[in-house]
Amino acid sequence: MRYLVPVVLTCGDGFPVLRDAVVDVLDSGRLGYVGPRLGAPTWGGPTRELTGLLMPGLVNTHCHTPMAPLRGMGGDLPLLSWLQDVMWPAEGRMTGEDVRIAMTAGAVELLQTGCTTSVEMYFFPDEVLAAVGDVGSRVVLTPGIIDAPGWERLGTWEQMRDDVSARIDAHGLRFGPHERFELGYGPHSAYTLSPSALASVAAAAQERGALLHIHVAESQQEDVSQRALYGSVPALLDSVGALSGRVLAAHSVQLSASDLALYAQRGVAVAHCPGSNAKLAAGMAPVASLRRAGVRVGLGTDGPASGDDLDLWHQARLAALMARVREDDAAALTAADVLLMATRDGAAATGRTDLGVLASGRWADMVHVDLEDRAFVDPSDDAQLVSNLVWAAGARAVEDVWVAGERVIEDGEPVLVDAARVRADLRRIASTLHP
Repeated sequence: MRYLVPVVLTCGDGFPVLRDAVVDVLDSGRLGYVGPRLGAPTWGGPTRELTGLLMPGLVNTHCHTPMAPLRGMGGDLPLLSWLQDVMWPAEGRMTGEDVRIAMTAGAVELLQTGCTTSVEMYFFPDEVLAAVGDVGSRVVLTPGIIDAPGWERLGTWEQMRDDVSARIDAHGLRFGPHERFELGYGPHSAYTLSPSALASVAAAAQERGALLHIHVAESQQEDVSQRALYGSVPALLDSVGALSGRVLAAHSVQLSASDLALYAQRGVAVAHCPGSNAKLAAGMAPVASLRRAGVRVGLGTDGPASGDDLDLWHQARLAALMARVREDDAAALTAADVLLMATRDGAAATGRTDLGVLASGRWADMVHVDLEDRAFVDPSDDAQLVSNLVWAAGARAVEDVWVAGERVIEDGEPVLVDAARVRADLRRIASTLHP
């Protein structure tokens, strides 16, 4: 399919704004030509004209989407009390079927905001993958690996590690239609796994070239013993070899200058979750400093039980606002900066060079934005267009979404599942989980 589009944001190098553009989607689900209509190659296939704007699908670099039925529980508690006293007991009542229903509802919500890929840390991987397959989205699934009271029902941490390894050895890192599933490892944190366990999981990930996705230095209250012994959580992880390979460090709020340097030296990427960090009073991550140090930083919503919504546009705005306050600089993060963090940089943070940019050879994961939305004052002005898109329009203006060239959201509604049924199922299981 060839799409003729008034405006295309490729989110590529130089952040070009293409006018009167062409986007070719090949039968493989990947992109062909992306560029001005003038000079576009001859096209013998079907053509469709779009109004508005076309841009890459957003990449959510840290989420626990199946926590959707727990939204609103423990909403005024700090991190550890919220997690240990409210979340873990409620999650202990969730079945695999509950997780499938919750992931289905959450994946629809993500797609409706224009988010085509999410990096998930959760349990019951078969159910998570089934839900993503049903909805038509894309996932980097890092099944949780944890050694904490109450989680023994899912096995030991060794069994959790070995299950991930067996799946990767059987299926490869990426599999499914249009490689919509990727597997990695999700060691929960340094306060729920011993140093030796962290070292073992990291070795398994490095052996397979898999992503290691872990909560790091989220709050002052966590990791007290590790900080006393090692100076910081990143220093602990480095001491056991867990910062080598593909590492995505979620949160990374409590970092020192030496931690920043260590991240840059080891090539660690960060999933920045400003909304969740603020709600749980965990602090503000040093995003501007991380970016200046050359660290790849993407955006994450965290789970819908702490971040509440699954709207990455909201996180983009929060990231810019908090960075400006922290740095005392109104240009610390611009609209273009956070839009790139939600697309190209998020893909880069996960080690995915096939996502996050509209460019030849990448997957045709695309979002169609309505420029008639009240947020847009003068769409003909490039700077104002981007500013209005990020600061005022966001998810509200998303009309259609494609994953690998297949339309999965049409006029704001899911194509492959029934939205009303999905909501009803979610509310049904939520009623059994809330006290």
